[in-house]
Amino acid sequence: MLWYVLKLLVLLPLIGLLIWGSLKFAQKMQTRLSGPAGERGKSVRIVETTMLSPTLKLAVLEFHGREILVSVSRQGIARIAEAPAGSQIESNPQ
Repeated sequence: MLWYVLKLLVLLPLIGLLIWGSLKFAQKMQTRLSGPAGERGKSVRIVETTMLSPTLKLAVLEFHGREILVSVSRQGIARIAEAPAGSQIESNPQ
């Protein structure tokens, strides 16, 4: 019984450290791979997303200098609008 408790006291923190270390390593690799250097070859970028309901989401995608508004649902994806990248609609507050 004493041997079991001793093994538990040694191995449990060791396993916890291994889990913590692997999570930190995965986090570091994810930020390294998804940074500016990792985006060089990508032609599609998600600019913004908004949830309208649990099954419906709006997303703005940037693709080759264009911003495309799409709706994403369980049935699929549909393009709603398209504009040049960086263009903003100015509202007239009157």
